[in-house]
Amino acid sequence: MEKIEFENLNNRISAFERIKQINEFGQEYWSARDLSSILEYQKWDKFQNVIKKAIESCKNSEQPVENHFLQTGKMVRIGSNTERTIMDYQLSRYACYLIVQNADPSKDVVALGQTYFAIQTRKQEITEMEEYQNLETYEEKRLFLRQELKKTNLQLASAAKDVGVIESIDYAIFQDHGYKGLYGGLSSKDIHFKKGLKPSQKILDHMGSTELAANLFRATQTEEKLKTEKENIKSKKEANQIHLEVGKKVRKAIKDIGGTMPENLPVEESIKKIETKIKKLKK
Repeated sequence: MEKIEFENLNNRISAFERIKQINEFGQEYWSARDLSSILEYQKWDKFQNVIKKAIESCKNSEQPVENHFLQTGKMVRIGSNTERTIMDYQLSRYACYLIVQNADPSKDVVALGQTYFAIQTRKQEITEMEEYQNLETYEEKRLFLRQELKKTNLQLASAAKDVGVIESIDYAIFQDHGYKGLYGGLSSKDIHFKKGLKPSQKILDHMGSTELAANLFRATQTEEKLKTEKENIKSKKEANQIHLEVGKKVRKAIKDIGGTMPENLPVEESIKKIETKIKKLKK
């Protein structure tokens, strides 16, 4: 992807937010016609093929299609004082995410859309959780993210097993590929050393909320990609490469928004101490 000036990049990313609409129930949605324009598709037929692939991905993810792809009509002007109805879809944020994942990857704007919708979709999932909304302190939110990551890693392990990553040593190598993608080539041992952690200390237990969120995003996106591309993954090597590439994309997203690289984020107090402290307070 060619280098894009930071200001221009921000403007193009914000374009996805500008075309967002709100229906009569207060729910956000995107018009497929508007999205096709942003993604630089000149012909609706070609974009419809992308939508069909996205719908298949939605089915493969066991999500109800009708909740994310609502077929509707849109009035357009075709001449002086003349209008006609053309086919359109009201798309959820998740539907938009699936569409950009299936769109032409050679377009710069598609890569930006992948970054925007992937991050915003996961952020929305977390912030909409009632349990998360009820949390008041940073420590509580950090503990929540750590627990979510623990659950997601179990799901990721299951998805990896389905594509041939079975033995413990294979899974350790698979996980290291994800870390290397997200941490600029650093393995788990390298991260331990850079952050000054002891061999007995787990990296995840000493991450702050920002770093946990980045790793949660890496894990969820890898799990979904392994599931949706299950039939095409022929080896452990391919699964490792997918984890590496997802990690790289998350790292690039952090860079694009001007964030701090995860290896440079500070080490925080053990999450186990936080958990003990919160339990005592609740008692």
